[in-house]
Parts: sequence; structure tokens; C-alpha cells
Amino acid sequence: MPKAAIISTGRYLPKKVLTNFDLEKMVDTTDEWIRTRTGISERHIAGEDEATSDLAAKAGKDALAKAGMDASELDMIIVATFSPDVYLSSSSCRVQALLGAMNAGCFDIAAACTGFIYGLSIAASYIRTGLAKHVLVVGTEILSRFLDWTDRSTCVLFGDGAGAMIVGPSKGKHELLDFILKADGTGWDLLKIPAGGSRKPPTHETVDNREHTIKMAGREIYKFAVNKLRWLIEEAAKRQGITTKEIDKVIPHQVNFRIVESATERLGLKPEQFFLNLAKYGNTSGASIPIAFDEALAEGFIEDGDLIVLPGFGAGLTYGAAVVRW
Repeated sequence: MPKAAIISTGRYLPKKVLTNFDLEKMVDTTDEWIRTRTGISERHIAGEDEATSDLAAKAGKDALAKAGMDASELDMIIVATFSPDVYLSSSSCRVQALLGAMNAGCFDIAAACTGFIYGLSIAASYIRTGLAKHVLVVGTEILSRFLDWTDRSTCVLFGDGAGAMIVGPSKGKHELLDFILKADGTGWDLLKIPAGGSRKPPTHETVDNREHTIKMAGREIYKFAVNKLRWLIEEAAKRQGITTKEIDKVIPHQVNFRIVESATERLGLKPEQFFLNLAKYGNTSGASIPIAFDEALAEGFIEDGDLIVLPGFGAGLTYGAAVVRW
């Protein structure tokens, strides 16, 4: 079977920037409180005329341009998001139309912050089995539309954006070596948007109670993230037959610098082996890993031959990782 590789990457961040100082005027918080507890200084917020698919299409266009490809060459489009334009139809179909990729099949994935890794694994499988030659995978979120801006424990954490990768047959570089995909459904209730689905349809009461916004059990989610980040890196190394110290770079889901600090200390890795950009963007959920990867490439953080682990974790609870040899 052909091996799968990353052909190109792309990203898009909305123009509007919301700083911690802006949030000080909106909710009972301070720049110092946010920075010292999360590492976040600012985040991007989508414009009123932007929907989730718009961000995804712009990230996809960036990836296509870098690959020198036309959208007609795409065989499949996979969009990872839990903030879709609408619940029916899928955002991926809208992305297809915006790109003009009329030869591509389309579907969405709902695996929250791990969604992009799940999508990347499916894309790699399509390439390896010969079912597709080029697959566009996009992580895209407009979480600002699903935040309770009176809840200082959640509204300071999230931002909007989209990141993309085009996956195709390997030419000896940038290979997707392995994937770890896991979940723990017993934590289903720890991070959620309570209303709007079949379990609790929209009513005047659910709107009044702000039940269409993100609710999170912060302490439990933090513990989950620390444990799973460490486990994913250890497991990725084990499956490659190496020690964690032989991993060159880690580009994790961007959520909290303290989570990364904890994993770094326990694994014997150095802080400079981790790429973090959450100070500028906050937690963009499924978009965070592809945005970070594209930026890491642009900044020269990733070098030829690097063994890179991309770990993610989030609502569901889901967690997983991709292993890349660049």
C-alpha cells in the first residue's frame, strides 16, 4: 500500500483580536490572572459576516496554494468542528462549494479538540488503501459564538480559527507514520454544550439559561489533559520502538501552558521541543494543532528528518495523536 504524507499545510485567523485587557472590560478578570493560569494573552474573533465554513475554506485555499494544486484535484474534504455553520447540512459541503472542489466527497467529524487527529487518520487511510489521492483535512471553529461571556472560567480560554492539511501519497518525506485514537465516554458530561440537540432541544428556557454555550468542569478536564498528554507521548514513542527522549518535536493541542509544563517535566523532554502559540490564539479546539503545525513550519521550528508527535485531547472525552517523520 502507498504511504501517506502531508503534502501541504495552511491556516486562517480572523482579523479581529480580543486581548486580555479587552476582557477586563467585559468580565471580572485580569490580564495577569489569565496569563499566569493559562498562558493566553489574546485570541482572534470571527467577524459577523464569517461562518465556520468561511474560515475553513480560507485555510484550505492557503494549503492548496502552497501545494500548487487546483481544488479540482481534491478527492475528499474532511472538516473537524463542533461549531458548524448549521447542524444540517455539513460544513464540509459548504467548504467544497467555496473552494470549487466539485470532484471531492465531503463529511464532517465531531470529536471536539481531537477531531483533526481523527480526520487526519481517516485521510491517511484513504491514501493507503488507494481510495483517494488527495484529501483536504480542516480543523475549524468559531467558538466565540458558543461562549457565555459572563462566565470568566470559560470565555477567556477560547478563540476562532482554522488550520488545514492536504494529505497524499508519500514521496519519501513528511510521512504519517502512526495514529493513536482513544476515547473515554464516561467523561461525556464534563465538557459540553448542554442544549440544542435531541437530548435537550432549544426552548426559551434553554436560551435564557445560556445552555447553548460551553460548560466545563475545569479541574477534572485539567487532570484528564495532563494525564493523557503524557500517556500519548509515551505511547507514541513505545509504538515507534524508541524512548520519549528520542522524539524531536511535539506540537500539542494548544490549551494551557501548565499542562505542557507538567508533561515536559515528567517525560524528561525540554520546553524548547514543544511548539506553543496559545498566547496569541487561545484554545481553537480542533483547529489548534493544524494552525500550530503550519506556523511551526513557517517559523523553521520543524526541520527535515524530525520525528514529531501531535497529541490532542478534548470533549467526549476524546484523545489521540499522530506521529510524523518530516
